[in-house]
Amino acid sequence: MSTAPPPPRVPRRRPPRTALAALTVAAALTALAACSGPPRDGADGSGASFALSAGTPKPKGDIDAFTWAVYAEPPTLDYTMAFDYPQNTILSNVCESLMRWTPGLTLEPGLAEKASNPDPTTWVYDLRRGVRFHDGGTMTADDVVFSLGRQTDPKNAAAWAQNFQNVASVRKTGPLQVTVTLKKPNSQFPQYMATAAGVVASKKGVTAAGGDYGTSGGLACTGPFTLGAWQKGQTLELNRFDGYWGTRAKAGKVVFRFLTDPSARTNALLSGEADGGYLIPTESYGRLRDSGVGTLHFGEGLSTVNLGITNMNGALGDVRVRQALSLALDRSGFVKAGLGGAGTVTSSLTTRAAWAGASPEVRESAFGGLPPTKRDVERAKKLIEEAGAQGRTLTVATSSIGQDVSLLATAVQAAGSEIGLNVNLKSVAPNAFTALFTDPEAREGIDLFPVTYYNSVTDPLDLLTNFRTGAYLNFSGYSDKRYDTLVEQATGTYDKDRRLRVESELQRHAAEQLPWIPVAEWPTAVFQNKRITGAPTTIAYMYHPWAAGIGAADPGAAP
Repeated sequence: MSTAPPPPRVPRRRPPRTALAALTVAAALTALAACSGPPRDGADGSGASFALSAGTPKPKGDIDAFTWAVYAEPPTLDYTMAFDYPQNTILSNVCESLMRWTPGLTLEPGLAEKASNPDPTTWVYDLRRGVRFHDGGTMTADDVVFSLGRQTDPKNAAAWAQNFQNVASVRKTGPLQVTVTLKKPNSQFPQYMATAAGVVASKKGVTAAGGDYGTSGGLACTGPFTLGAWQKGQTLELNRFDGYWGTRAKAGKVVFRFLTDPSARTNALLSGEADGGYLIPTESYGRLRDSGVGTLHFGEGLSTVNLGITNMNGALGDVRVRQALSLALDRSGFVKAGLGGAGTVTSSLTTRAAWAGASPEVRESAFGGLPPTKRDVERAKKLIEEAGAQGRTLTVATSSIGQDVSLLATAVQAAGSEIGLNVNLKSVAPNAFTALFTDPEAREGIDLFPVTYYNSVTDPLDLLTNFRTGAYLNFSGYSDKRYDTLVEQATGTYDKDRRLRVESELQRHAAEQLPWIPVAEWPTAVFQNKRITGAPTTIAYMYHPWAAGIGAADPGAAP
């Protein structure tokens, strides 16, 4: 997510981004588990005891309907504005993109049955024949040109506009062929065609809806579900689309319930008012796991919890102070309390899963020389003394938005006071906390705040590009010419091994300079009660029609 860079997806929390990997789903999941699975039985010292699941059990039959809990209501379902969890969790089942992210976090054909790259600045998408829109039309190249064009129209203020800044033209080159010409080679653009950036909707349907598109009526897309009744502030329904070109959805209807209060969301899952949900409140992991009413699964999330530095003009402008704070932070305590034990301490800003396609040599280069995660308070005190920062004041934003935020802020305060810093907490309302990602004025007077970032593509550059000069999520204005050059080099390199080698250098630089302070990796959590099964356990649900695979856990008991 960076828009224009897109606004991060928050709260939980970050902006959009993808990866071309020639792996099967099964092989990819094996690779992910091998290189990034969180430790079992607290092997990292955090007290965590959990394991990643490659998926949930396959359903045994169809189901009339199921209900899914989401933490917020989308303001719109216009795909150009789909930059946060609630929008994409719903939209991924209604609208489809040229390419598709799989549950194994690899890329496969979507509405384009083939993507080719005849030269470094040209991408040709050959479309599937006979794909029907929900409004009755049949997809053509004109619809693709129109849909991608909406992402670049200034009137739409699209959240994905940044991903098209390097696009010179999008042209129809056949009834079912579209050619995208880039201004210069860009390894990231073809990956984003599996996200909401690559969604295709009916030109006729979107035009007819006008300014109401995304907020009422249909979405004129191609997915396994159509948009049904939307009771603002309460529920939104999706209905199975019987004209779908792909595998028929197992459920006739999906009802999304908007439950903003974490306790209410948990109680709905426990009572059966909701059959399942993603983004489970961390404080509820234990209750749900031990409830007996369903199963809590963890899968690959491509998410890291960090401290975003917002002010380099104060004490944190000295890298030694940033390093000291990192050394003094009790990461294991935070994982245990703030993430419900479901997480892995890290000194890497990128997850290990993002490097699943790298050779062992490149992975070792990226992670081998990173700072230790173990606390070293005495070393931290010496760094503060060397920097002449004793008694300096820092302000960290906190919020009731979730215990992952509030407890991390508290951990920073404890670490700072132990090494001679004066750390103040500034409480920010949940809606105002979201503004910290998008509004520089909202960050005034704040030195750092908790940032949970998730990748939208399986490429480390998705996160590492945020620290180039002028990047949307470069909150503090960090700038390094060598770093910027490496970002450009990686962006322009299609060869995966060569690109990851450059990105490993970016990783080491970020770990040394700490434009953000990494804290933990955080897996995806999904809960399903005993009625249903089939939900993906990975963060692929953001851009994959996950609800279509959910059916009855026991066909005899399903209504």
